[in-house]
Amino acid sequence: MLRASGLRDEDFKKPLIGVANTWIEIGPCNYHLRELAVHVKEGIRAAGGTPLEFNTVSISDGITMGTQGMKTSLISREVIADSIELVTRGNMFDAIIVLVGCDKTIPGGIMALARLNIPGLILYGGSIAPGQFEGHTVTIQDVYEGIGKHSSGKMTDAQLHSLEVAACPGVGACGGQYTANTMAMVSEFLGLAPMGLSSIPATNSGKAAAGKRAGEMVLELLREEVTPSKIITKTSIENAITGVAATGGSTNAVLHLLAIANEAQLALNIDDFDRISGRTPILADLKPGGRFVATELFAAGGTALVAKRLVEAGLLRGEALTVSGRTLGEEAADAKETPGQEVVRKLNNPLKPTGGLVILKGNLAPEGCVIKVAGHDYKTFRGTARVFDSEEACFAAVDSNTIKPGDVLVIRYEGPKGGPGMREMLAVTAALVGAGLGDSVALLTDGRFSGATHGLMAGHVAPEAASGGPIAAVRDGDPILFDLPARKLNLEISDAELQQRLAAWKPPAPHFTRGVMAKYALLVSSSALGAITVVPQSQGVAQGPPSTPPSFSRSGQNAGASDLGRTL
Repeated sequence: MLRASGLRDEDFKKPLIGVANTWIEIGPCNYHLRELAVHVKEGIRAAGGTPLEFNTVSISDGITMGTQGMKTSLISREVIADSIELVTRGNMFDAIIVLVGCDKTIPGGIMALARLNIPGLILYGGSIAPGQFEGHTVTIQDVYEGIGKHSSGKMTDAQLHSLEVAACPGVGACGGQYTANTMAMVSEFLGLAPMGLSSIPATNSGKAAAGKRAGEMVLELLREEVTPSKIITKTSIENAITGVAATGGSTNAVLHLLAIANEAQLALNIDDFDRISGRTPILADLKPGGRFVATELFAAGGTALVAKRLVEAGLLRGEALTVSGRTLGEEAADAKETPGQEVVRKLNNPLKPTGGLVILKGNLAPEGCVIKVAGHDYKTFRGTARVFDSEEACFAAVDSNTIKPGDVLVIRYEGPKGGPGMREMLAVTAALVGAGLGDSVALLTDGRFSGATHGLMAGHVAPEAASGGPIAAVRDGDPILFDLPARKLNLEISDAELQQRLAAWKPPAPHFTRGVMAKYALLVSSSALGAITVVPQSQGVAQGPPSTPPSFSRSGQNAGASDLGRTL
């Protein structure tokens, strides 16, 4: 069968290397990965392997944002991980490289590597270049904020159209420290992506050579028998959280790192993010809260420069192993800082003394919720609830200019189970900012936020409304308090009143009763556990290192299966 696919005698004598490609023609984030795969396979062949490329799915968050299609995005993370696992197990690859681009392809690829535990790495397709509009740089974030400006009469039809046309000038993932670039950096700080290769922008001339080098590196991992369980450790996960906090990264990193820890069978909980963020200064001045985009970070010295600052501060554990065979500290030491750059601050001049992620709990979020505070200096906010049972209902209120300063927008039944799929709310949050309400209203939801969201926005409120969480009991006019120093999110009614309302609550009918959406809603856990679809053990994680099942890989684990496969 493989001969019929073009393989020759000499190909069967070499390790078979899976090339999991998340290429898709729909959207710029992954559009160029088909071309990048050519260079990756060249590197694999040059290093003595036989590459076998296969595809998996990808959902573009930027395209589906604000629509029912966004419900599929987080669900796709599980499908990506599952499909990579299935093809890899089915073909008994010796090692694997995963090419990623858009938001959920990165954590999905990492989850698959952790689950399979065979030699492998992640290669990110790189960030998009910023667009140019009316003399300044723009990203997709500006388009969504432009919708709010248009609704409030601050932007004409022609201006909004010109902004939309200009915002995404070519291939690559969304340009700020949104979810894709956050998770790409996470993969480097975890040690699963080659530092300096993944962060090369999508259209940079060096990307082809980076692809070839990554292909060669997979064979080195195989020869040295370096598996993901030797790289993904509690130390490396805490390094990744530190990187997110120091760069004002996406709140989605909380969900994804909890899920990755689960796959690696490592103990991690939502409070770890607050602990680590509380000791980490914000050093990178990146959108959405800052001024610069990922291509400018690369030009300034890249993610290695961020790592170097954090190692010098004693905030990163430099001894953690990476797929290059070197430690994270060794990779960081090679950072080359561009003279005069303003993207990454010095340790004595941070943007903020503590990191970009805050975890709140309280009677509205007993299991926790997440706020990104990069670019803002919030303390407390007390407002009046405006309750919406869907994202569309809230957006209609924003679009019709009926939201007033002092409102606390409550969007519920959009959680992992209730959505299902836990939609991002960038259409709403960006419209609020564009309408000039970003600093005078607050929002909370059991859904989640785009990495481009900024403002006083609490996402991942858990338990979610569809599971009978306290957010289901909120009524219009209720007073709500955000108290960031105390880490509290409270509905200011009596405990007796709250319990009475919850006792009278009845779950809504599910939106889907068959297919992938229904299966996900049935299996998914709380967002406080990473919205994983495996029955949690010991609060979502099992102790001990992951093990590779027998009769799986051709190299090492089962010589008999290897011989049989090659004979056939």
